[in-house]
Amino acid sequence: MKQLLPALGLLLTMIVIPSHADEPPAAQPAPVAQPKSAPAPSADGKSAPAPASAAVKTPSGPVQVQVVTSLGNFTIELMPDRSPLTVAQFLKYVDQGHYSGTIFHRVIPNFVIQGGGFDTNFKIKGTPTKVVNESGNGLTNVRGTVGLARPPEPHAGDVQFYVNLFDNPALDPNQTRWGYAVFGKIVQGMDVVDKIGNVPTGAKGPFKEDSPLTPVVIERIERVPVAP
Repeated sequence: MKQLLPALGLLLTMIVIPSHADEPPAAQPAPVAQPKSAPAPSADGKSAPAPASAAVKTPSGPVQVQVVTSLGNFTIELMPDRSPLTVAQFLKYVDQGHYSGTIFHRVIPNFVIQGGGFDTNFKIKGTPTKVVNESGNGLTNVRGTVGLARPPEPHAGDVQFYVNLFDNPALDPNQTRWGYAVFGKIVQGMDVVDKIGNVPTGAKGPFKEDSPLTPVVIERIERVPVAP
């Protein structure tokens, strides 16, 4: 089974993809116990201002969004009570229509599907703001959960998201490293997610592997009513 890339491979602007490894990611310097709303430390060891997304209004109740793709639709229930900053950031870009015309650029069976940052020409879409890492919120990367992708820097996630196709505890934080923040779960259409997770992949655009050979397009993401 394909496993994790260095730094878990959930990279936002990765062009050259390293080979797979069966080892956990390298430790990150910031402790998981740091409060989820705390700012990232700066290079001089002092606290730096939190990313701009911290000022985005967090919804007060349950929120669901539908992801409309070229292979079918699935619905995500967001968890603002556990990941308030990440949910607020995600909804800001949903409401702005950012995700329309983006793709799932990375698919690894039994691991994750990842998308939301590249358009159909494999160009990075926009210049989204970063969000504070909320991986210490108690939510775990089990099958069907949705998390925020990021490069190795713990507070550098922005718009790319992933869906866990399998239980992936190596994406969770521990006492020596930051993890990848879960902010939602699939409540409808997991069969569509699995369908995406099994498309043929290979070299495509700037990626040397794991990219769908036929683009899986996110036509739009939109809010939907929450069933009573």
